[in-house]
Amino acid sequence: MISGIAVVDKAAGWTSHDVVAKARGLLGQKRVGHSGTLDPDATGVLLLGVGKVTRLLSYLTALPKSYVGEVVLGVETDTLDASGEVTATHDMRAVTLAEARAAATGFVGDIEQVPPMVSAVKIGGKRLHELARAGETVERPPRPVTVHRLELDEAEPADGERPLVLRIEVDCSSGTYIRTLADDLGHALGGGAHLRHLRRTAIGSFTLAEARPVEQIEVLPPAVALRDYPSVAVPESLAARVANGAVLDRAELGVAASDPGPWAVHGGDGALLAVYEPRGGEQVKPAVVVA
Repeated sequence: MISGIAVVDKAAGWTSHDVVAKARGLLGQKRVGHSGTLDPDATGVLLLGVGKVTRLLSYLTALPKSYVGEVVLGVETDTLDASGEVTATHDMRAVTLAEARAAATGFVGDIEQVPPMVSAVKIGGKRLHELARAGETVERPPRPVTVHRLELDEAEPADGERPLVLRIEVDCSSGTYIRTLADDLGHALGGGAHLRHLRRTAIGSFTLAEARPVEQIEVLPPAVALRDYPSVAVPESLAARVANGAVLDRAELGVAASDPGPWAVHGGDGALLAVYEPRGGEQVKPAVVVA
């Protein structure tokens, strides 16, 4: 059975599940999953876990993300992006790029977002997009997210477009909704807006530079999956215990008392053996054993 990570450049029109299904067929195995949903209209970096690496997907999902896209001022939709039905229009032809940039500063740092109804967030045991398809709208508590960088430039408008179209670049924490940023920015400018042409350019250190179309899928070694986390190499004398899921002292693993973890634990040959996390006190325990 193949195990590892694949960096896919998702095409528009594919759901993240479509990509997983295609990868299963190409690789000839069922154990494939993804680390974070991209909307069907969105493109860009999608990380797939294959084989044993599916057990590491939560660590990949937690990595920060980067995006580019376009914000169309003056038009609101029910999905907050270009796939939805228009719900309101506003005359925002007077809005300048300087005003938009000034408003955007209010969305940088630790903020709260209300998840869109078309998201995969669960409320009452059901995903919001399922409720939305049934015509239901429910209250969604705001969630804390962090926007590390938000930059705006004027984009080239399509023929016949009069309102300002903004090119948006965002570096943010996991769980940030760019369509919500677009919607909130439109409201902050006294009108409304929606998102289009969203492209995820990075998940952690995994960028478009190494992403491939799913038809050209390449499975990288399991150790690559956790390259953004602190790593520890253990001697052969300890590798067998790690592979068997032994609880260890911090000193045995070679991690400081102040180090919060988690740690990717490798054998002498560089192969990923396990992921360890603090147990409390001076001990550490395996969260996932890969070997």
